[in-house]
Amino acid sequence: MKPRFLFPHYFRKIGYGCFIAVILFAILFKILHPHGFAQELHHDPEPGMKLSHDITALLLLFGLLFIAFSKERTEDEHISLIRLESLQWAVYLNYFLLAVAVIFTNTMELMHIILMSVWAPLAFFIIRFRWMIYRLNQDAGKETDLS
Repeated sequence: MKPRFLFPHYFRKIGYGCFIAVILFAILFKILHPHGFAQELHHDPEPGMKLSHDITALLLLFGLLFIAFSKERTEDEHISLIRLESLQWAVYLNYFLLAVAVIFTNTMELMHIILMSVWAPLAFFIIRFRWMIYRLNQDAGKETDLS
């Protein structure tokens, strides 16, 4: 993956800010609407509710994109390889879980799962990429301790 297609490093902080805002909104929504979004669909939602859901979805989208595809402080070929492998791993895992869901769920549950599979590859990628970078840094720390 060419670094020229990545966001600047500081976008990661913006991404985490967006992601934290979504988490806080989800907690607030759960407190105010304990029966969840499904009940909102059966009643006429307030005009502001659709807008808030749209904003939340966009914040989640941009937050995960910025976290996933921001440059590292040192973006070298090894980091690019880890990024590419993590992306491939995330896609495989997402579609494996989607195939399992198709086999073992009913139609209504499947619709929720398909909706989640839109966001899941980014989340899987971030988790694996951050874990691999953490391990790389740990290994680098051990090498310098042995020197």
